[in-house]
Amino acid sequence: MKPKVTIGICVRNGASTLREAIESVMAQDYPHELMEVIFVDDGSTDNTLSIIKDYASKMDMKVKIFHHEWKGLGFSRNVVVKNAGGKYIIWVDCDMILPKDHVQKQVEFMEKNPKVGIGKARYGFIDENSMVAFLEHMPFMVYDSKAIPLDLKLPGTGGAIFRVEAIRKVGGFDERLKGVGEDQEIAFRVKTNGWQIKRTNAYFYERRVKSWIALWRKYFWYGYGNYHLYRKKRGILSPTRMNPVAGFLAGCLYIAESYRLTHRKAVFLLPIHFAFKMIAWCYGFANAQLKAMSKITIF
Repeated sequence: MKPKVTIGICVRNGASTLREAIESVMAQDYPHELMEVIFVDDGSTDNTLSIIKDYASKMDMKVKIFHHEWKGLGFSRNVVVKNAGGKYIIWVDCDMILPKDHVQKQVEFMEKNPKVGIGKARYGFIDENSMVAFLEHMPFMVYDSKAIPLDLKLPGTGGAIFRVEAIRKVGGFDERLKGVGEDQEIAFRVKTNGWQIKRTNAYFYERRVKSWIALWRKYFWYGYGNYHLYRKKRGILSPTRMNPVAGFLAGCLYIAESYRLTHRKAVFLLPIHFAFKMIAWCYGFANAQLKAMSKITIF
C-alpha cells in the first residue's frame, strides 16, 4: 500500500511563479487521495495568499493553509512538520516545477531505502532566454552529471523529500536562524543522527533569477543568512571558500564540463558569474556580522 505524502509549500512574495508550481503539484500522477498540501504564507505583501486560496478551492487533495507575519523559513517549515499527516514531506518552492511523476519517484525511492532520511531529486534544465539564468543553472547541471554521492554535500529543501520520522527525531528546523541556511542545518543534524542522504532518480525544474541585480540580492541574502548558520555550526560551511577569488577559480573548473553539456560559449563567463555571486555573498555575510556586533554591549 502506498504511503500518504505531504507537500510543503512555504512562500513569501512568490506571486510571479507560484501558479506554475501549484499546477505542477495538481498534475502529479501519485494518487491524490494520498496527498495533502500544506501552504505556509510567511507574511507576503503581494497577492500570494489570494493565489493560494484560489487554487485551494480547485484542488482534489486535502489542503491546509497557514498565514502569519514574517517569521522566517525555519518557523514556516516547522508549521508544515507539526501539521504533516504524511509519512514523507516533499518540499516545493514557489519557483519550482515538478514533472508529473516526481512524487511517485521520490516516494518509491524512500520506500526502497528505509535508512535514507533525505532524498534529493536531480535538477532539470529550463532554457529561460536569459544569460544570468543560464549561468546560474550550470553548477547544478554539472553536479548532477557527475557520479557524486549526495551524502558528501548537505542538500537544500527544494526538490527534496524528507522522512517525517527523521525530521521530528532531530527536533525540526532551527527557528533562530535568520535568512537562509535552515535546510543545510537540519540536513547536518539528520546526517549526524545516523540517517543517509542520497540522490534519487526523480527530477525537478527551478526558475532562476534573470538579472544581475536579482542575482546580487539573492546571494546577499544567502550570505546574510549563512553568517548566523556559521556562528551556530562552524563545521557546516567555510567562509574562506566563499571569497571572490575562490569563486572565480571555481567558475574556471566548471567551464569544461558545462561546455560539454551545452556547447555554448557563454559558459566562459562562469568565472565572472561565480566571482560576482561571492562578492554579494561576502557583503551579506559582513552586513550580518556588523549588525550582530552593534548589539554587543561593552561594560
